Amino acid sequence: MINNESEIGNRKSEIDARFMRRALELARHAGEAGEVPVGALVVLEEEIIGEGWNQPIVSHDPTAHAEIVALRAAAQRVGNYRLPGAALYVTLEPCAMCAGAIVHARLARVVYGAADPKTGAAGSVFNLLDSAALNHRAQVSRGVLAEECGEMLRKFFESRR
Repeated sequence: MINNESEIGNRKSEIDARFMRRALELARHAGEAGEVPVGALVVLEEEIIGEGWNQPIVSHDPTAHAEIVALRAAAQRVGNYRLPGAALYVTLEPCAMCAGAIVHARLARVVYGAADPKTGAAGSVFNLLDSAALNHRAQVSRGVLAEECGEMLRKFFESRR
């Protein structure tokens, strides 16, 4: 039984890393456009159903965070604003706005790379995804490819100084 649980855990870790690598590719699109390099994707039954990267500057939309863009694409694809059973992979810990959208979409899981000690709402500053005050909770997996995700952000901000 322990081997079986271990194998399941290893497979989950491999899947998480694979999808986070795709989120990093999406984050590069944002960085190339002069946006903060954050990428996100929504996965249902190991299939990507929505992708996005930060676009608030180019779209003139303060809500165009990578998570929101990916959630909108996923909801359009499935024809429903609720995404039960789906997982969101994102290179940076979601902010309060994005965490609220995650709760409303009823996502089962959020997997993020780098923590956000200034505005993170999945445990760093707030924990909206596991709040007893809200009507839905999402399981959170932290730190998947955190070093790569954090390094991309560090390089971006260093180039801006």
